[in-house]
Amino acid sequence: MIKELEVKVLNIEKQEIEDKLRAVGAELVSKEYQINTIYDDDTRFIKNKLNGYLRIRETKNLITNESKAIFTLKRNTANGKLRENIETETIIKDDKALALILHHINIIPRHKGTKERISYKYENIRFDIDTWDKDTYPYPYLEIEVNCESDLEKAINLLKLNRNDVTTKSLGQLRMEEGLQDL
Repeated sequence: MIKELEVKVLNIEKQEIEDKLRAVGAELVSKEYQINTIYDDDTRFIKNKLNGYLRIRETKNLITNESKAIFTLKRNTANGKLRENIETETIIKDDKALALILHHINIIPRHKGTKERISYKYENIRFDIDTWDKDTYPYPYLEIEVNCESDLEKAINLLKLNRNDVTTKSLGQLRMEEGLQDL
């Protein structure tokens, strides 16, 4: 189980963010292509009762050519200046078998989306530049994952980000603002 503290930064220019990250000495840690499939039952129990989602994420690292699939239950536990989540995850050896098991217990795919993720690390701060397929979310954004609130301040100042673009909204909330169906 992992506690995750994160925010999204909207209205970014990908190349500008990458240039700033390299300029401050951030290390490129991965470039990935991901397929993310969100699951829930017909009552939306996981979304409505657990305040979260189930996900199978298939990832191909475009630098190392490594592929993996991870099954995650992600639950939002707090929304203040940072979005606090608890992630419970495991590596999957056979994602199709897991999808079949979920189907048999009436946990069905609710949304399938693809994205490119470019990740950098600076000290204890992780920066993920996410670009989803246009049907999932039409604009790139920066996700900043930190261990504490002071690291968030450091990240915002380091990249000279506009504080008005920083949000704790989930992807589902952002989708709804764009008139798209919630996840």
